[in-house]
Amino acid sequence: MYPLFRSLLFRLDAETAHGVSLSLLDGVYRLRLTGMLGAEARVADPVEIMGLTFPNRVGLAAGLDKNADHLDALGALGFGFVEVGTVTPEPQSGNPKPRLFRLPERGAIINRMGFNNAGVDHLVRNVQRSRFDGVIGINIGKNLTTPVERAVDDYLICLQRVHAHAHYVAVNISSPNTPGLRNLQFGEHLDHLLGALREECSRLDRETGRRVPLAVKIAPDMNDNETALVAKALAANGIDGVIATNTTVARDAVAGLPHAEEQGGLSGKPVFEPSNVVIRALRHHLPTMPIIGVGGVDSGETARAKRDAGADLVQLYSGFIYRGPALVAECARALKG
Repeated sequence: MYPLFRSLLFRLDAETAHGVSLSLLDGVYRLRLTGMLGAEARVADPVEIMGLTFPNRVGLAAGLDKNADHLDALGALGFGFVEVGTVTPEPQSGNPKPRLFRLPERGAIINRMGFNNAGVDHLVRNVQRSRFDGVIGINIGKNLTTPVERAVDDYLICLQRVHAHAHYVAVNISSPNTPGLRNLQFGEHLDHLLGALREECSRLDRETGRRVPLAVKIAPDMNDNETALVAKALAANGIDGVIATNTTVARDAVAGLPHAEEQGGLSGKPVFEPSNVVIRALRHHLPTMPIIGVGGVDSGETARAKRDAGADLVQLYSGFIYRGPALVAECARALKG
């Protein structure tokens, strides 16, 4: 039935459809009718990564549920883990609309949302109320009005607020939609940020007696040398995992299509191979570090390709929008064992 829902939703502009679909999902979840959308019972394939037991290897990427408003409904679709956010210390409205565009000819999406969210305290309240029994990741970022030179302050605030409620914390330094953010991926900026976060997370771990892994989400738009430098910084600062990758600013794969020239990050099929290139490089430089692969996963076959590239877990986003809930079990079965 999901193809019918999708055909109706795709008649709306992308952001309106996003909100409507999540509201409908909440209603279907409350009525215990998620099977109508093609969802299956969660595929059991427990695996230990970053010291956490994931019920299976398939997760939902950050960005779809920025405020954890729909965590239980999304979790009921069979995901082993759900990553919510990106969240910032203070609420912010994000970039002007329109800011979300479909490119169905390539199974792609362009967004320039700009970390629109209701603030970290709102997200924490929702996570506290959640009944989702999988792994919950919380993705953190900085407010638009915070200068890059003081970005570490925002990340520390978010880390302190979410530590008690997250199974792992993901540090987003790779969105192309917050000016200057990607500068944090390199050199002294990166070492300063990661060192401060590692120190504070370790302090919170000792204080609470509960270890919360730190993962860092990186961009696909890096050359081999840049990827090697990022890998070196991750290892040197004791980071527990890496999420590869965020959206791309490249447009070669969608040139000439409607909306292709819109500013923002491109996700979906066009980022599949660029993200795999980064995953392979990371696995070469970081042979034992857990990698969460994301970008262009829209079938069991592409999920396996992420694993073959070196990913331990995979996340869905654009493929989930185009394929619907049935994709979750398909990918989980493909990765089982």
